[in-house]
Amino acid sequence: MPASPGTKTGRGPAAIWAHGLGSSAYRQELSGEFDWRAVSSTRRLIRYDARGHGRSTGGTAAHEYTWPELGADLLGLLDVAAPGDPVDAIGASMGAATIVYAALAQPDRFRSLVLVTPPTIWGTRRVMATERLEAADLIDRHGLAAFERGGVDEPISPALADARRFVAPIAVRASIFPWVLRGAAESDLPAPSVLASLGIPALVLSWTGDHAHPVSSGELLADTLPTARLTVADTPHQLRSWPQVVAAFLDNPFATAL
Repeated sequence: MPASPGTKTGRGPAAIWAHGLGSSAYRQELSGEFDWRAVSSTRRLIRYDARGHGRSTGGTAAHEYTWPELGADLLGLLDVAAPGDPVDAIGASMGAATIVYAALAQPDRFRSLVLVTPPTIWGTRRVMATERLEAADLIDRHGLAAFERGGVDEPISPALADARRFVAPIAVRASIFPWVLRGAAESDLPAPSVLASLGIPALVLSWTGDHAHPVSSGELLADTLPTARLTVADTPHQLRSWPQVVAAFLDNPFATAL
């Protein structure tokens, strides 16, 4: 299946969590990066494995893992897991891009968007695309273990100083992961003029010190999306406040300030 059916925790209106590249439904929470229990206390939080990740299947074509395709997967999943009312969507990195593309395709399916650690976009995307392609070639030549030993794409934000580090392998099979990386290399967000048409309330959460998820991306999104607001974390204490910030936003996404 392109995306796993997912698991649900909590009760109330539906919200969906879209994880980052190389991760899976719960992996980023278990690592200490994020804790969405405050969200699932008031929402029916749906977690799922993206195409090619975790329990989800995937092929060996880069196009399958581009952000628009992942957005289409998300919409298909919502048709099954949360038909009817609009949902709140929370996504990190690749997951943030996924929900942007899904919302552009079907804005009526979404009540609000939470874009967590948005990836490089526009002017900074070319360098990251080159790194993704080089990593894919490294895996093809020397295996996934060589990629993991190199620590490629490990977040280095000071906000993560207290987070646990995973020793588990990347949550994508070695035969697929190069194509996941190549799909990411082909991807970027649409032009600012397109994003400016997206009137869904949005919260953007960035952290400092991570070149793969620069604060500049969060600033660009906050400036471009007409109803977006930005919060930046530089310390573990600030990062620990994010679940409550998100929960407050979801309760009142049209508030002028958090």
